[in-house]
Amino acid sequence: MTGLHERHLAVSPEWLALYYRHPLELTHGEGRHVWDADGNRYLDFFGGILTTMTAHALPEVTKAVAEQAGRIIHSSTLYLNRPMVEMAERIATLSGIPDARVFFTTSGTEANDTALLLATAYRRSNQILAMRNSYHGRSFSTVSITGNQAWSPTSLSPLQTLYVHGGVRSRGPYAELSDERFIQACVADLEDLLGHTRRPAALIAEPVQGVGGFTSPPDGLFAAFREVLDRHGVLWISDEVQTGWGRTGDHFWGWQAHAEHGPPDILTFAKGIGNGMSVGGVVARAEVMNCLDANSISTFGGSPITMAASLANLSYLLEHDLQGNARRVGGLLIERLRGVTAASPAVREVRGRGLMIGIELVRTGTDEADPEAAAAVLEAARAGGLLIGKGGGHSTSVLRIAPPLTLTVAEAEEGAAILADALHAAG
Repeated sequence: MTGLHERHLAVSPEWLALYYRHPLELTHGEGRHVWDADGNRYLDFFGGILTTMTAHALPEVTKAVAEQAGRIIHSSTLYLNRPMVEMAERIATLSGIPDARVFFTTSGTEANDTALLLATAYRRSNQILAMRNSYHGRSFSTVSITGNQAWSPTSLSPLQTLYVHGGVRSRGPYAELSDERFIQACVADLEDLLGHTRRPAALIAEPVQGVGGFTSPPDGLFAAFREVLDRHGVLWISDEVQTGWGRTGDHFWGWQAHAEHGPPDILTFAKGIGNGMSVGGVVARAEVMNCLDANSISTFGGSPITMAASLANLSYLLEHDLQGNARRVGGLLIERLRGVTAASPAVREVRGRGLMIGIELVRTGTDEADPEAAAAVLEAARAGGLLIGKGGGHSTSVLRIAPPLTLTVAEAEEGAAILADALHAAG
């Protein structure tokens, strides 16, 4: 055990998880690579949990941060903030939400917490619909709407939460149905649920479930849900903390795979837009955003330095078509991963879209999740020079692969080869 690890354990909560038997201290990064305190170099396929979205030490972002730091770092929302207004204008346009208003936070948890506040105040209801296998943050309100038991440490809640089918396509009671019948069954379940409860304030859903193992429903499910929700006066919150900014390749926002009836009422974002800076936020149409009848500010949300970073990062992302790169290189990567895992009895499924890919591991000859195998592959991949993540529903048996959106074809090939070796070594 390293000295830093011992010091960490002495002052940190026991529930603050660390990856690896011998945890890493990352000291610096460049592009898609990071280095640890021992000088080892790794290809980074997790980006600080999908947060270093563009690249490590991206010159455009570091320059913007340095220049802003030389002027003023912090002011709070009590003062006009030019970078914040400029960023809000760009996000309002990109969101697709008409007459949009934007409120900045410091994290995805805080963004989802704000969205819940807005929805419950607007609809005067403390009932929330959420998806099974979901994850929305670590605050008291967001763990209470998280449908993944491993990440929900208390049953106490300020909200009454009801869970809906549909977030996981290949498991559960509807898994054997066709996509069309799967959607029909999930809609019927939602209709039945709404017939047995008072009117909920909102449905919150990740278009692709992140911590849940990069699972997603067939395209169009949330459009079908939207018809039912609108009829019952229930808002739709799209949690884009992990799916936003083009990561899925096919779309800029995850909700656009379900766009038949237009954008969500509320959209939340965070993680990648700051490329490592602490940025989150909420977008909603004006009547929803303005429904609060008490004062509110944000001390750190939308700070000049985080907004400067986000503006530079967003400009780079759009100018270099990183959504298109996620679609092209992500498509190649997922096909390579399906190829190298095809003969492995431990791999149940390789799924995902763009640069958001999951490999689900099971005990050989069964459909039972195998978290021990996932942990072993994580270790073996590290030994081979690759950092990945893990997640999943009832256990952490899914390898999570989400490289920076500037990933090259050569790096995708290299990462797939290392993963193939790691699966073999761990098997």
